[in-house]
Amino acid sequence: MEEVKVFHDRLGNTLTVWFGDPKEEFICEETGEEVILMKDRSGKVIGFEKLNFLGETRESVRVAFESIQV
Repeated sequence: MEEVKVFHDRLGNTLTVWFGDPKEEFICEETGEEVILMKDRSGKVIGFEKLNFLGETRESVRVAFESIQV
């Protein structure tokens, strides 16, 4: 099973999600929608960061994922 890492920075108002190894990050690409894509050397997206993310509560952030077979 793959591992997904989710980090919520309340001070910086960011939500960072890694579904690849963060150590493999080679380049970042801003989408223009306050989302930054982190990519490896081959250009595969291995994570993303949502800027100006404000969670609904101070206690926790709920994140849901759905996987598909490709």
